Amino acid sequence: MGGQAYARTASGLHSGAGWGWPDGGRGAVPVTDAPGVIPADGRCSVGSAAGCSGVSPAPGGRGVSLTAGGRGVQPLEAGRVAVERAVGLLAGRARCRLSEAHRHLLRMAAERRCDVTELAGRVIRLLDNAEAVADRPSPETLPQLVAAAMTGAAVTGPAVTGPAVTGPAGTGATPVAGAAVSEAAVSQGMSAPAAATDPVAGPGGRVGLSWASPAHVSPAPALTEADPARRFTPWLATVQDVLDSLPGMSGYLTAERDDAGRLADLVWAAASPEAMAPDGRRGSQLLGLPVSRFYPELVADSRWEAYQRVLDTGEPADVGPVRVGEADFTLRAGRLGPGLLVSWERLEDADREADRIDGMEQLGNLGWGEWDLVSGEIYWSPQLYRIYERDPALGPLGTEEADAIAVADDQPLRMAALEAFQRSERVDVLTRVWVSGRVKHLRTIADAVRDAEGRPLRIYGVVQDVTEQQAGAERLAEVERTLAAEHDLAARLQRIILPIPSGPIDLPGVRAAVRYLPAGQETNFGGDWFHAAALRDGSVLLAVGDVAGHGTHAATTMAQLRHALRALAVTTSDPGILLEHLNRLTCDLEAETPELAATAVIARFDPARHELVWAQAGHPPPLLCRGGRTTPMSRPAGPMLGVVDDARYASATTTFVPGDVLLLYTDGLVEHRRRGLDVGLEAVITTVDDAVRVSPEQPLGELLARLRRANPDDDTCILAARPTA
Repeated sequence: MGGQAYARTASGLHSGAGWGWPDGGRGAVPVTDAPGVIPADGRCSVGSAAGCSGVSPAPGGRGVSLTAGGRGVQPLEAGRVAVERAVGLLAGRARCRLSEAHRHLLRMAAERRCDVTELAGRVIRLLDNAEAVADRPSPETLPQLVAAAMTGAAVTGPAVTGPAVTGPAGTGATPVAGAAVSEAAVSQGMSAPAAATDPVAGPGGRVGLSWASPAHVSPAPALTEADPARRFTPWLATVQDVLDSLPGMSGYLTAERDDAGRLADLVWAAASPEAMAPDGRRGSQLLGLPVSRFYPELVADSRWEAYQRVLDTGEPADVGPVRVGEADFTLRAGRLGPGLLVSWERLEDADREADRIDGMEQLGNLGWGEWDLVSGEIYWSPQLYRIYERDPALGPLGTEEADAIAVADDQPLRMAALEAFQRSERVDVLTRVWVSGRVKHLRTIADAVRDAEGRPLRIYGVVQDVTEQQAGAERLAEVERTLAAEHDLAARLQRIILPIPSGPIDLPGVRAAVRYLPAGQETNFGGDWFHAAALRDGSVLLAVGDVAGHGTHAATTMAQLRHALRALAVTTSDPGILLEHLNRLTCDLEAETPELAATAVIARFDPARHELVWAQAGHPPPLLCRGGRTTPMSRPAGPMLGVVDDARYASATTTFVPGDVLLLYTDGLVEHRRRGLDVGLEAVITTVDDAVRVSPEQPLGELLARLRRANPDDDTCILAARPTA
């Protein structure tokens, strides 16, 4: 910041551009660069060179400075320091930006027609006092804070009219007022009374300012150049911007010293958003507050001496641990300008960290170790001792001990791992060891830190006890072997019980074709079956059935029903009566195997009369294609097999003439877990229509070729038939 003084204009008191504040240059009239002297008649005219003594331009041509021939006043630095300090305290207390506090201080000085440096001194007296601030609510607004400073201990003195400072006649120049005079007075330990700061008319219409006599002023409370510990750094806003972007706790503290030059206190001048005091204040809430307010015992602590040493020598220091809230921190302090830049780093609880690692090892049932090949030192984590069930007081296993507990059959694995390690490869091997009379399966992952020539210097690795996982894998493999054997048995049973013909079946007056579509899972062999055979009376018996369930049991039940139908057909060819017999058989089997259920549809074709008589037991309706149009046949009444004892099954009769196509099927063809039954049935009807339209003379082959999609959850058996004459 420059040394521009304050000037009073018709619109109030403003700072000059040299101060670097946001209002600089707007409505402000800086002190002219022309030399000014005080004439013999006691009046001083800016720009007048004749008859004046003791007044000279301030260094750099900015402002007025009284020399030894006049009042002996020093440069304007002390007033600037007081204003900066007041602005910082206001910003910290009201939690606002520095520029906002500065503008309000200027505005209040202009409205009250008082010296801005004097107002700054009052603000400092009000806010730079921990006891005075403690009883006030926080935060407070800028108007409240400045009003409190204005109504506090007033600086009074008799208004004695002295020489006026005026500008050159006719130039419209505004004289230096308030700040320039008061800053000079501050450097002499004097303060201008507020009643003497009004402009007065000078000769020739010039506007002047009355001066208070040095003999009638009280000592000023404002800070002087001799108090560097209480001043705000000009680049404080930049420091705050930097801290705002830093993670964690950090802050900039200005130092206050006693008469002996010792560190008396530290004041928060800038703080990161995460900076925190014991009472919960954070960030900008700390600005302007002394550290002793929160840590009164700190002055007698060794940390205070460390802070003093950092300020005196400029060498940074680490201090701590320090308790803040519920955590411990170490502090890093370094000198920055006239103050301290301090950062806090949270300390992790060593016991808590160890417990966290130990808990993680137990959760994963793994431990880790290191072997320093240079020093020979070996380290095992606590969980590694638990895995080997070894007393930690005995230390890690030696080479001979490790070889003694290894399972001999795993020697080739260990040798292969050793060769890979010698090739600088990471090792990942599963071996077995004897621990407390039982075998444990241990997975070891190891690597090494090597020198420039690839020789290992330090080996580190992780050992995980996977005994339970390995036992689970072995049990799963056994189950898979059992399922594979059952699948093989079911497949062989199905081939024996239900051989699927590779071509069409020619029967009296009808040709039939069969396709069996297995479920999507090959192990799920179901209880689907068919029957197509000629009877002694010249008729043909066609049937399709389905036993609930899969596997060997379903295949066994399916075989019993199919062979029973073949045997019963010797005694009767009536479909309804045949289903009654099969129902009684299923009910008897259900007594041995609970929850057994089955469905079936049986049809008898009389080629001489071209008549089809059929009955069903809870089975999907057959499809009949006639004249190129396929429709489901209306089902006669009949419950599922094995559900109702002594159930009765009705029959239905229809003609079956050349050109017709009959389709018997199990529910796997139309039922699907991703679609409804009606949707599946409509798709099959469309397929039958298309097949008959494409190949009307030989529709069976075309139809079965199109019905190739298997249900992923159920087997499907399809029997298609058409009259031949």
